[in-house]
Amino acid sequence: MSVSFENIVDAAKTLGDQLERTPCRRSRTLSALTGAEVWLKFENHQFTASFKERGALNKLLSLNAEQRRRGVIAMSAGNHAQGVAFHASRLGIPATIVMPANTPFNKVQQTRTHGARVVLHGAQLTDAERHAHEIAKEEHLVFVHPYDDADIIAGQGTIALEMLEDVPNLEMLCVPIGGGGLLAGMAIAARAMQPNIELVGVQTRAFPGMYAALKGTSPTFAERTIAEGIAVRNVGRLTQAIIGELVDDILLIDDSAIENAISLLVSIEKTVVEGAGAAGLAVVLAYPERFKGKKVGLVLCGGNIDTRLLGIVLQRQLVRERRLVTFRFESADQPGTLARIATLIGGAGGNIVDVAHHRLFLDVPIKDADLDFTIETRDAEHTQQLEATLREAGLSPQTIASTGG
Repeated sequence: MSVSFENIVDAAKTLGDQLERTPCRRSRTLSALTGAEVWLKFENHQFTASFKERGALNKLLSLNAEQRRRGVIAMSAGNHAQGVAFHASRLGIPATIVMPANTPFNKVQQTRTHGARVVLHGAQLTDAERHAHEIAKEEHLVFVHPYDDADIIAGQGTIALEMLEDVPNLEMLCVPIGGGGLLAGMAIAARAMQPNIELVGVQTRAFPGMYAALKGTSPTFAERTIAEGIAVRNVGRLTQAIIGELVDDILLIDDSAIENAISLLVSIEKTVVEGAGAAGLAVVLAYPERFKGKKVGLVLCGGNIDTRLLGIVLQRQLVRERRLVTFRFESADQPGTLARIATLIGGAGGNIVDVAHHRLFLDVPIKDADLDFTIETRDAEHTQQLEATLREAGLSPQTIASTGG
């Protein structure tokens, strides 16, 4: 095998105290919610908020003096970029990062803040990779691959080393897959330390590259996913071989499951994760029978989510839980109507977030108006009670699909 357990042990010694040894803690609430015993590895506590620092630093420390002088280049949608940029700057190594043009602004800005030259190119990671190789050739830079590299894989494997040292009797590890570097490294370490452990990979249905590669099928990719950190079209040659040999299963999840997991981690664990970081919990929630009664280790692999996107995710979760609802009322356009509806809502304990008056819709009679009230409630039961109160008052509220005014 291209990477050995000894390589991972050596990587742990090399990294030493240059990185956070992140906590691995049991979540009592998530365990009760899922029926599994859930242990969380908080890699979002790394300085750049991602596990990617481990592999990046291990690779940079393997370079000789001449390679360090020339500098390095990497392609990344964000987290690998920040890991390379931060540690290259710390070690005095010039760094260039090529990122897809649609990379979230916060990841681009943070990469620049860490001292790297950022080049935005292409719509997908594959476009950025081609351009990075072109620049590497022109400028004689060392290419630092985000996942298909033995030193990168060994660095990522130190996560499993720490998890199984802290919680030796874990029965399963559930790990997100993009190109496969994280799961490949963790699989090698876990199999050496606990041969009977069950290893499960997670991908989105939008980007099922490794799943399709191991099944021998042709994947169909979407244009986008909330988990852009694992939105990889080309899986690694090294990682595919390792995962194919050591991993038990790969499960696919929808973006809606990831949104739910992000919201739960914020509300229950008070921790912020990006889409890829929530994928492990999302799959446990989506396939409860697969994990029920098992002691499961999950990696919160990154926390770099755009704050605007996080706000939308949290609000959408309130809509799913019917704690945020928009009711439309068709009524005569006359004084007192809005005040009457608002009084009924307030009396039933609803909090009015927004009101929109629609007089110009052509499907509304000219002397009528549509009134949209966006209302915050305690829970779905409270929403149902509020709706019943409105109907008892002779109104006919229609629930509309979104909360947009």
